[in-house]
Amino acid sequence: MEIKKELNGNALTIKIIGRLDAASAPELSKELTTALDGVTDLTFDLAELKYIASAGLRVLLVAQKRMNKQGSMKLTNVGESVMEVLEMTGFASLMTIA
Repeated sequence: MEIKKELNGNALTIKIIGRLDAASAPELSKELTTALDGVTDLTFDLAELKYIASAGLRVLLVAQKRMNKQGSMKLTNVGESVMEVLEMTGFASLMTIA
């Protein structure tokens, strides 16, 4: 997995490339711990995310809970296979998908 961040004022876009699974989720979780300080608008660009596992969903949920307190979060460019997982798990109704 590769993580690319782009900060523009209080808006942060995080592009996740590859697979977000049990092996890579801790890396994203650690990255978010400090990256979200002062952020009020968080966007996850999932255009190049090929696979997401339950560990990855958990990281997104933790980020959503934090952003509910300090701003907003959305998922963009969600591919078909990742969208299927979001819909099957009910995450599609918990998150803003643009």
